[in-house]
Amino acid sequence: MFDQFLWLPFLIAITALTLTPGVDTLLVMRNAARGGHRDGLLTSLGICLGLFIHASISAAGLSVILLGSAELFMLLKLAGAAYLIWLGVQSLRSAINRKTLQLEQPEAVYGVPVMVSLREGLLSNVLNPKPIIFYMAFLPQFIDPAYSALPQALMMATVHFSIGMLWQGALVLMVGRARRWLQQPRVAKVLDSITGVLLIGFGTKLASSN
Repeated sequence: MFDQFLWLPFLIAITALTLTPGVDTLLVMRNAARGGHRDGLLTSLGICLGLFIHASISAAGLSVILLGSAELFMLLKLAGAAYLIWLGVQSLRSAINRKTLQLEQPEAVYGVPVMVSLREGLLSNVLNPKPIIFYMAFLPQFIDPAYSALPQALMMATVHFSIGMLWQGALVLMVGRARRWLQQPRVAKVLDSITGVLLIGFGTKLASSN
């Protein structure tokens, strides 16, 4: 069903895409510093689950409708941009309030509900039109027209999911080792400030992009 000669170029391309720094990387690292391994891994899980949604949309041909409608695409783009900016504002608010937090009780302060971590990861991916464009342009090159598109697209999304979880999981472990240092009030304040500015910058860039 999936041409063996297409596996190598697909793996190279999807790995390069996964390792490229962006919103996903920033969000996973921010949340791992915020709430530890669980928060970071759940955020990564939410992000990677969004890949199956993009793959299904691409295989069903809905991306063609979305990309062909300037109004629908604009609404999705603005929704994604607004969400990134909102996350950035939350990080800046956290930086402002850092002086009231106690380092001795990081888990009590940063105990993040499971659904919050999953939702942040999932929405940051699903509301980002760039993966939709990528999956629409990229996946068809590796789909065998002799077979159903949806199973093939989901299989490729599974590969992407696995690579993404491994890479982001490594980032979570890296941040986890340095978490005690990252939770020092001054360091955390700077980290939240930089993260907030970057997320707002990503959102603004997305909103203004063509």
